[in-house]
Amino acid sequence: MPQYQTWEEFSHAAEKLYLADPMKAGVVLRYRHANGNLCIKVTDDLACLVYRTDQAQDVKKTEKFHSQPTRLIVAKESRSVTMETG
Repeated sequence: MPQYQTWEEFSHAAEKLYLADPMKAGVVLRYRHANGNLCIKVTDDLACLVYRTDQAQDVKKTEKFHSQPTRLIVAKESRSVTMETG
């Protein structure tokens, strides 16, 4: 299970993993208040990518990252509805 040291490396690898097979990809966010750590894990049951941080600025990055798959799913669904009705 690779643990990435920089956000850029992690987000690029996670996006690549998600786009390879969106139906198998899953994202888990875990925050531990006791030590102030945020952990984000992306997996497709074959590969598991992990990024841990205790920096407040990384929370905004994870928030933005977590919303990307949702936007992709909605855009894909709206295109298929347009194709079916058009």
